[in-house]
Amino acid sequence: MKQSISFKLNGKPVTLSVNGGVSLLTVIRTYLDKTGTKYGCGIGECGACTVLLDNQPARACMISMEDVGGSEIITIEGLSSNEVLHPIQKAFVELDALQCGFCTPGMIMNAYGLLKRNPTPTREDIISGMEENLCRCGSYNRIIDAIQVAAKEMTKKI
Repeated sequence: MKQSISFKLNGKPVTLSVNGGVSLLTVIRTYLDKTGTKYGCGIGECGACTVLLDNQPARACMISMEDVGGSEIITIEGLSSNEVLHPIQKAFVELDALQCGFCTPGMIMNAYGLLKRNPTPTREDIISGMEENLCRCGSYNRIIDAIQVAAKEMTKKI
């Protein structure tokens, strides 16, 4: 049964009439046309669909719309502002921390959540914080390097 669900997406209010059981991932990609968030495994294991839900990394494929009412959601499209890349996005590009790019949005969103919790992580903190996001191409070392560079850049701005 459809229900009216209101939340913020990338800082903008959204109200939709949807089946409460539909996944947040489906709504983001299909109803709201934000296709940066990817469908990977559909069971929350790969991290390709990671978004920030109330400032915490979350697997959008595992979240029902009935659970997001009143929440704030940030997708990969919401990180940049005025067409300027976020430091994490910029570091991923500059350090070539992607190959096919499929996992990249989820990696970046998980890294963003990690850096919000711990602005100065050690390499081990990054490895631990990112271990549940999978990269099929095996770009892990460059991903870790990019997160370290982004952390330094972000702490400069504080």
